[in-house]
Amino acid sequence: MAAELLHTETPSGLRASHADRDRVVEVLTGAAGDGRLTPEELDERVAAALSARTFGELAVLTADLPDAAAAAPAEDVVRMEQRGASATRADGWAVPRRMEIESAWGDVTLDFTSAVIAQDALRIDLDMRGGTLRLLTRPGVVVDADSLVIGYGETKVRSAGDLGAPVVLRVEIHGRLTMGRLEVRPPRRWFGR
Repeated sequence: MAAELLHTETPSGLRASHADRDRVVEVLTGAAGDGRLTPEELDERVAAALSARTFGELAVLTADLPDAAAAAPAEDVVRMEQRGASATRADGWAVPRRMEIESAWGDVTLDFTSAVIAQDALRIDLDMRGGTLRLLTRPGVVVDADSLVIGYGETKVRSAGDLGAPVVLRVEIHGRLTMGRLEVRPPRRWFGR
């Protein structure tokens, strides 16, 4: 729905919800942070977004922003189910508010290094047996696995570097991991890079 909102595939007269207005405010705030909008423009557009009634009124507010800055958040909940295989989210994927991951005998990799992060928290509800949940982080991505129950498995957590970086995403992992591994680390560096 987010892409529809900003690329006007949704009829422009359709009524917008509070969540739709919030998504546009997040996009505008990100664009201002990138230097694409002045503080005055941001104030004007945020006020217009909060009072907008239709998708058409919201689409106008982001029409002059590049696609990368105008990308709205992904779905609120993403489900991943797999058996005996591996799954990866990488290369600019949009981070949702919540993920439900059910995996048996396979690995799941979530690469946050080039992910589109449009909110400050991601909750992962995990049910994994016999595999690895691998999170590739960058400065500002913090992982909290205190609520994860691990049975016959292990956890390996390494920082992504700059500990003074502002937190841009807090990842909370809940659920259980049995005969598997949780690995949190920055991406590997290769010689010559």
